[in-house]
Amino acid sequence: MSYLNEFTKGILKENPNLVMLLGMCPTLAVTTMAENGLGMGLATTFVLVCSNMAISLLKKVIPPQVRLPSFIVIISGFVTLVGMLLQKFIPSLYDALGLFLSLITVNCIILGRAEMFACKNKVIPSILDGLGMGIGFTLSLLVVGSFREILGSGTWFGIQLMPDIIEPMTIFILPAGGFFSLGVIIAIVGKITKRKPKDITCTSCPNREACKFAPDEAADEKA
Repeated sequence: MSYLNEFTKGILKENPNLVMLLGMCPTLAVTTMAENGLGMGLATTFVLVCSNMAISLLKKVIPPQVRLPSFIVIISGFVTLVGMLLQKFIPSLYDALGLFLSLITVNCIILGRAEMFACKNKVIPSILDGLGMGIGFTLSLLVVGSFREILGSGTWFGIQLMPDIIEPMTIFILPAGGFFSLGVIIAIVGKITKRKPKDITCTSCPNREACKFAPDEAADEKA
C-alpha cells in the first residue's frame, strides 16, 4: 500500500466534493465567504483524521452489529470537541458556521471513510486517508467560497478587491449563485481530470440476478 497514494487521492482524483459529489449541503450553505469555507474545511479535516485514527484502532473491538452507531458516537465526540474549541477561541466563526458545525457528525464524507476505509485498514493509512480527504474537502470549500465572495461581495477574506465603481453581483452569495459556482468548478475539475461517464448496463449491474427487469443473458449478448 502506497502511503503517498492514500494521502493524495482525496485532494483531486477522488475529491469528496468535486469528484464524488459528497457533502454538498455544507458546501453550498457555508461558502458565501472564503473564511467560512476554510473554517468548515479545517474543522471537518480534524474530525476526519481523528475519527479515522480512533476507528482504525478500535476496529477489532467494535461489534459488527453496532458498527455504525459506534462510528457516530466516536465522530460526534470529536465534533463536540471542535465546537467547544471554536466557541472558545474563534466565536465569530462558530456563529457563522452555526448548525452546520454540529452536522459534521452525519457528514457522509466522514461516515463513508469510516465505513469504507478506516475500519478495514491500519492506523497510518487511515490517518493519511482522512488527512488527504480533508485537505481535498477544505480546498474545494475554499475555492467555491472565494469564487462566490469575490463576485458576490467584491472582497476576499474581508479584503476589498473590486473598486467601488464595480457593483458586486449579489446573486453569487445567494443559493442560486452557490449552485452555479459549484457546477462551474465541478465542470473545470472534470475537464482537468478527464473523467468520463461510466457505461451502466444490466451486464455490469451487481443486482442483475435479483432484478426482475433484467433481460436474460442470451438477449443481452445479442444486444
